[in-house]
Amino acid sequence: MLRHLLESHNFTKDETESLLMVAENISKQPEEYRELAKYKRLATLFYESSTRTRISFETAMQKLGGDVIGFPSAEVSSVSKGESVEDTIRVIQCYADIVAMRHNKEGMARLASEYSRIPIINAGDGSNEHPSQTMLDLYTIKQRLGRLDNFVIGFCGDLKFGRTVHSLTQILNKYYSGIEFYFISPEELKMPDRFLEKNMKYTEVNDLETTIDKLDILYMTRIQQERFSSKEEYMRFNGVYVLDEDKMKHAKNNMAVLHPFPRVNEITLGVDKDPRAAYFDQVQNGLYVRMALIMALLGIKDPISGQFILN
Repeated sequence: MLRHLLESHNFTKDETESLLMVAENISKQPEEYRELAKYKRLATLFYESSTRTRISFETAMQKLGGDVIGFPSAEVSSVSKGESVEDTIRVIQCYADIVAMRHNKEGMARLASEYSRIPIINAGDGSNEHPSQTMLDLYTIKQRLGRLDNFVIGFCGDLKFGRTVHSLTQILNKYYSGIEFYFISPEELKMPDRFLEKNMKYTEVNDLETTIDKLDILYMTRIQQERFSSKEEYMRFNGVYVLDEDKMKHAKNNMAVLHPFPRVNEITLGVDKDPRAAYFDQVQNGLYVRMALIMALLGIKDPISGQFILN
Protein backbone atom coordinates (compact mmCIF):
# COMPACT_ATOMS: atom_id res chain seq x y z
CA MET A 1 0.00 0.00 0.00
CA LEU A 2 1.31 3.44 -0.95
CA ARG A 3 2.13 5.55 2.10
CA HIS A 4 3.24 9.18 2.39
CA LEU A 5 4.55 11.31 5.25
CA LEU A 6 2.67 14.59 4.86
CA GLU A 7 1.87 15.34 8.50
CA SER A 8 3.52 14.29 11.75
CA HIS A 9 0.66 11.95 12.71
CA ASN A 10 0.56 10.02 9.40
CA PHE A 11 2.48 7.26 11.18
CA THR A 12 0.88 5.58 14.18
CA LYS A 13 2.59 5.71 17.56
CA ASP A 14 3.87 2.14 17.09
CA GLU A 15 5.18 2.97 13.62
CA THR A 16 6.84 6.13 14.90
CA GLU A 17 8.60 4.22 17.66
CA SER A 18 9.63 1.51 15.22
CA LEU A 19 11.15 4.21 13.03
CA LEU A 20 13.10 5.60 15.99
CA MET A 21 14.32 2.11 16.86
CA VAL A 22 15.63 1.54 13.33
CA ALA A 23 17.31 4.97 13.39
CA GLU A 24 19.12 3.88 16.55
CA ASN A 25 20.16 0.62 14.88
CA ILE A 26 21.54 2.61 11.95
CA SER A 27 23.53 4.87 14.28
CA LYS A 28 25.17 1.84 15.91
CA GLN A 29 25.69 -0.42 12.89
CA PRO A 30 25.65 1.76 9.74
CA GLU A 31 27.52 -0.87 7.71
CA GLU A 32 24.42 -3.10 7.81
CA TYR A 33 22.44 -0.55 5.79
CA ARG A 34 24.81 0.32 2.95
CA GLU A 35 23.15 -1.41 0.00
CA LEU A 36 19.51 -1.60 1.07
CA ALA A 37 18.26 0.98 -1.45
CA LYS A 38 20.56 0.02 -4.31
CA TYR A 39 18.96 0.85 -7.67
CA LYS A 40 16.39 3.08 -5.94
CA ARG A 41 16.26 6.82 -6.62
CA LEU A 42 15.21 9.75 -4.43
CA ALA A 43 14.01 13.01 -5.98
CA THR A 44 14.55 16.11 -3.84
CA LEU A 45 12.13 18.78 -5.07
CA PHE A 46 12.97 21.92 -3.11
CA TYR A 47 10.91 24.88 -4.23
CA GLU A 48 12.18 26.72 -1.15
CA SER A 49 15.85 26.98 -0.15
CA SER A 50 17.33 24.52 2.35
CA THR A 51 20.73 23.38 3.56
CA ARG A 52 20.38 20.71 6.25
CA THR A 53 17.12 19.07 5.20
CA ARG A 54 17.99 18.68 1.51
CA ILE A 55 21.57 17.52 2.12
CA SER A 56 20.37 15.24 4.91
CA PHE A 57 17.89 13.50 2.61
CA GLU A 58 20.42 13.22 -0.19
CA THR A 59 23.10 11.80 2.11
CA ALA A 60 20.59 9.41 3.68
CA MET A 61 19.73 7.96 0.27
CA GLN A 62 23.38 7.69 -0.72
CA LYS A 63 24.24 5.95 2.57
CA LEU A 64 21.56 3.39 1.71
CA GLY A 65 23.21 2.82 -1.67
CA GLY A 66 20.63 4.72 -3.73
CA ASP A 67 20.80 7.61 -6.19
CA VAL A 68 19.52 11.19 -5.99
CA ILE A 69 18.04 13.55 -8.56
CA GLY A 70 16.12 16.81 -8.18
CA PHE A 71 16.50 20.56 -7.86
CA PRO A 72 17.56 22.86 -4.98
CA SER A 73 15.26 25.78 -5.82
CA ALA A 74 12.33 26.68 -8.04
CA GLU A 75 14.54 29.01 -10.07
CA VAL A 76 16.55 26.14 -11.56
CA SER A 77 13.54 23.99 -12.46
CA SER A 78 10.70 24.21 -14.96
CA VAL A 79 8.67 25.88 -12.23
CA SER A 80 10.35 29.08 -13.42
CA LYS A 81 8.64 28.46 -16.77
CA GLY A 82 5.25 28.06 -15.13
CA GLU A 83 5.07 24.29 -14.69
CA SER A 84 2.56 23.18 -12.05
CA VAL A 85 3.31 20.95 -9.06
CA GLU A 86 0.90 18.40 -10.48
CA ASP A 87 2.82 18.14 -13.75
CA THR A 88 6.20 18.12 -12.01
CA ILE A 89 5.16 15.14 -9.90
CA ARG A 90 3.76 13.28 -12.91
CA VAL A 91 7.10 13.71 -14.65
CA ILE A 92 9.34 12.99 -11.65
CA GLN A 93 7.55 9.75 -10.81
CA CYS A 94 8.75 8.41 -14.16
CA TYR A 95 12.35 8.73 -12.94
CA ALA A 96 12.30 8.30 -9.16
CA ASP A 97 11.01 5.87 -6.52
CA ILE A 98 10.42 8.38 -3.69
CA VAL A 99 10.21 12.17 -3.32
CA ALA A 100 11.26 14.61 -0.59
CA MET A 101 9.50 17.89 -1.30
CA ARG A 102 9.71 21.36 0.24
CA HIS A 103 7.43 24.19 -0.77
CA ASN A 104 6.77 27.70 0.48
CA LYS A 105 3.00 27.23 0.29
CA GLU A 106 0.98 25.20 2.77
CA GLY A 107 -0.64 22.03 1.47
CA MET A 108 1.51 21.57 -1.63
CA ALA A 109 2.98 18.25 -0.48
CA ARG A 110 -0.55 16.95 0.02
CA LEU A 111 -1.52 18.19 -3.44
CA ALA A 112 1.51 16.43 -4.92
CA SER A 113 0.53 13.19 -3.19
CA GLU A 114 -2.82 13.23 -4.95
CA TYR A 115 -1.06 12.94 -8.30
CA SER A 116 1.73 10.60 -7.28
CA ARG A 117 2.15 6.84 -7.50
CA ILE A 118 5.37 7.00 -5.43
CA PRO A 119 5.78 8.04 -1.76
CA ILE A 120 5.95 11.76 -0.95
CA ILE A 121 7.77 13.08 2.11
CA ASN A 122 6.77 16.58 3.18
CA ALA A 123 10.09 18.31 3.86
CA GLY A 124 8.29 21.49 4.95
CA ASP A 125 5.24 23.20 3.47
CA GLY A 126 5.14 26.91 4.23
CA SER A 127 4.37 27.54 7.89
CA ASN A 128 2.32 24.36 8.22
CA GLU A 129 4.37 21.22 9.07
CA HIS A 130 7.79 19.58 8.84
CA PRO A 131 7.20 15.94 9.85
CA SER A 132 10.64 14.47 9.12
CA GLN A 133 12.14 17.12 11.41
CA THR A 134 9.63 16.02 14.04
CA MET A 135 10.90 12.45 13.87
CA LEU A 136 14.50 13.50 14.43
CA ASP A 137 13.38 15.85 17.23
CA LEU A 138 11.68 12.92 18.95
CA TYR A 139 14.81 10.82 18.50
CA THR A 140 16.96 13.57 20.02
CA ILE A 141 14.63 14.10 22.98
CA LYS A 142 14.61 10.37 23.72
CA GLN A 143 18.39 10.29 23.38
CA ARG A 144 18.75 13.11 25.91
CA LEU A 145 15.98 12.31 28.41
CA GLY A 146 15.67 8.57 27.93
CA ARG A 147 11.91 8.90 27.46
CA LEU A 148 9.19 10.59 25.39
CA ASP A 149 6.66 11.21 28.15
CA ASN A 150 6.44 13.09 31.45
CA PHE A 151 8.56 16.14 30.75
CA VAL A 152 8.25 19.90 30.34
CA ILE A 153 9.07 21.48 26.99
CA GLY A 154 9.28 25.14 26.09
CA PHE A 155 9.05 26.42 22.52
CA CYS A 156 10.58 29.88 22.13
CA GLY A 157 10.52 32.39 19.29
CA ASP A 158 8.41 32.38 16.15
CA LEU A 159 5.58 30.01 17.01
CA LYS A 160 3.14 31.46 14.48
CA PHE A 161 5.15 30.50 11.40
CA GLY A 162 7.36 27.79 12.95
CA ARG A 163 6.37 24.60 11.16
CA THR A 164 8.78 22.48 13.22
CA VAL A 165 7.02 23.67 16.38
CA HIS A 166 3.60 22.89 14.93
CA SER A 167 4.54 19.32 14.01
CA LEU A 168 6.35 18.44 17.23
CA THR A 169 3.61 19.89 19.44
CA GLN A 170 0.95 17.81 17.69
CA ILE A 171 2.71 14.48 17.89
CA LEU A 172 3.81 14.92 21.51
CA ASN A 173 0.27 15.80 22.55
CA LYS A 174 -1.30 13.02 20.49
CA TYR A 175 0.97 10.10 21.36
CA TYR A 176 2.62 10.81 24.73
CA SER A 177 1.33 11.50 28.22
CA GLY A 178 2.49 13.85 30.94
CA ILE A 179 3.80 16.53 28.56
CA GLU A 180 3.59 20.13 29.76
CA PHE A 181 4.07 22.86 27.17
CA TYR A 182 5.32 26.42 27.55
CA PHE A 183 4.85 28.62 24.49
CA ILE A 184 7.24 31.57 24.75
CA SER A 185 6.67 34.28 22.16
CA PRO A 186 5.49 37.82 21.51
CA GLU A 187 1.72 38.14 21.21
CA GLU A 188 2.03 38.67 17.46
CA LEU A 189 3.94 35.39 16.97
CA LYS A 190 2.01 33.15 19.36
CA MET A 191 1.08 29.55 18.65
CA PRO A 192 -1.90 29.36 16.23
CA ASP A 193 -5.10 28.20 17.88
CA ARG A 194 -5.48 25.27 15.48
CA PHE A 195 -2.48 23.59 17.13
CA LEU A 196 -3.79 24.02 20.70
CA GLU A 197 -5.91 21.05 21.75
CA LYS A 198 -8.38 21.05 24.64
CA ASN A 199 -6.56 18.20 26.40
CA MET A 200 -3.20 19.96 26.18
CA LYS A 201 -1.55 21.30 29.33
CA TYR A 202 0.07 24.53 28.21
CA THR A 203 1.01 28.03 29.33
CA GLU A 204 1.59 31.00 27.02
CA VAL A 205 4.22 33.47 28.24
CA ASN A 206 6.43 36.13 26.68
CA ASP A 207 9.52 35.90 28.89
CA LEU A 208 12.23 33.26 28.49
CA GLU A 209 14.37 34.17 31.47
CA THR A 210 11.65 33.54 34.08
CA THR A 211 10.55 30.29 32.38
CA ILE A 212 13.79 28.49 31.57
CA ASP A 213 14.23 26.95 35.05
CA LYS A 214 11.01 24.94 34.62
CA LEU A 215 12.05 23.21 31.41
CA ASP A 216 13.46 19.78 30.57
CA ILE A 217 13.64 20.71 26.88
CA LEU A 218 14.05 24.20 25.41
CA TYR A 219 13.24 24.34 21.70
CA MET A 220 14.57 27.60 20.29
CA THR A 221 13.47 28.93 16.90
CA ARG A 222 14.57 31.82 14.77
CA ILE A 223 12.40 34.74 13.74
CA GLN A 224 11.77 33.87 10.09
CA GLN A 225 12.39 36.89 7.90
CA GLU A 226 10.98 35.16 4.81
CA ARG A 227 7.54 34.84 6.45
CA PHE A 228 7.08 38.59 7.00
CA SER A 229 5.58 40.99 4.48
CA SER A 230 8.28 43.62 5.04
CA LYS A 231 11.77 43.94 6.50
CA GLU A 232 10.47 46.59 8.92
CA GLU A 233 7.94 44.15 10.37
CA TYR A 234 10.65 41.49 10.74
CA MET A 235 13.02 43.90 12.49
CA ARG A 236 10.40 44.54 15.20
CA PHE A 237 10.92 40.99 16.47
CA ASN A 238 14.48 40.17 15.43
CA GLY A 239 16.61 39.60 18.53
CA VAL A 240 13.66 39.60 20.95
CA TYR A 241 14.85 36.24 22.38
CA VAL A 242 18.53 35.42 22.74
CA LEU A 243 19.70 32.36 24.64
CA ASP A 244 23.12 33.08 26.12
CA GLU A 245 25.42 31.69 28.80
CA ASP A 246 23.86 33.84 31.53
CA LYS A 247 20.37 32.48 30.86
CA MET A 248 21.72 28.93 30.79
CA LYS A 249 22.88 29.39 34.40
CA HIS A 250 19.20 29.35 35.44
CA ALA A 251 18.36 26.13 33.56
CA LYS A 252 18.30 22.59 34.93
CA ASN A 253 21.58 20.70 34.78
CA ASN A 254 20.09 18.12 32.42
CA MET A 255 17.96 20.42 30.27
CA ALA A 256 18.53 19.96 26.53
CA VAL A 257 18.50 22.84 24.04
CA LEU A 258 17.12 21.99 20.60
CA HIS A 259 17.00 24.15 17.48
CA PRO A 260 15.91 23.12 13.95
CA PHE A 261 18.36 25.56 12.31
CA PRO A 262 19.32 27.76 10.57
CA ARG A 263 20.46 29.83 13.54
CA VAL A 264 20.64 33.62 13.21
CA ASN A 265 21.20 35.35 16.56
CA GLU A 266 18.82 33.56 18.93
CA ILE A 267 21.52 31.31 20.44
CA THR A 268 24.95 32.78 21.11
CA LEU A 269 28.06 30.85 20.08
CA GLY A 270 29.05 30.55 23.74
CA VAL A 271 26.14 28.18 24.35
CA ASP A 272 27.59 25.72 21.82
CA LYS A 273 30.19 24.65 24.39
CA ASP A 274 27.52 23.80 26.97
CA PRO A 275 26.90 20.01 27.15
CA ARG A 276 23.18 20.77 27.24
CA ALA A 277 23.32 22.11 23.67
CA ALA A 278 21.76 19.30 21.60
CA TYR A 279 21.18 21.06 18.27
CA PHE A 280 24.24 19.65 16.48
CA ASP A 281 23.19 16.21 17.70
CA GLN A 282 19.86 16.92 16.01
CA VAL A 283 21.67 17.48 12.71
CA GLN A 284 23.51 14.15 13.01
CA ASN A 285 20.37 12.35 14.11
CA GLY A 286 18.58 13.69 11.04
CA LEU A 287 20.70 11.42 8.88
CA TYR A 288 19.78 8.26 10.80
CA VAL A 289 16.10 9.13 11.00
CA ARG A 290 15.82 10.00 7.30
CA MET A 291 17.57 6.78 6.34
CA ALA A 292 14.96 4.92 8.39
CA LEU A 293 12.17 7.01 6.87
CA ILE A 294 13.25 6.21 3.31
CA MET A 295 13.40 2.54 4.23
CA ALA A 296 9.94 2.71 5.77
CA LEU A 297 8.25 4.26 2.76
CA LEU A 298 10.07 2.02 0.25
CA GLY A 299 9.05 -1.06 2.22
CA ILE A 300 12.59 -2.14 3.08
CA LYS A 301 13.03 -4.45 6.08
CA ASP A 302 15.36 -3.52 8.90
CA PRO A 303 18.22 -6.03 8.54
CA ILE A 304 18.84 -6.14 12.30
CA SER A 305 15.29 -6.73 13.56
CA GLY A 306 14.10 -8.39 10.37
CA GLN A 307 10.89 -6.30 10.57
CA PHE A 308 9.20 -3.73 8.36
CA ILE A 309 8.88 -0.28 9.96
CA LEU A 310 5.30 0.36 8.80
CA ASN A 311 2.41 -1.95 9.58
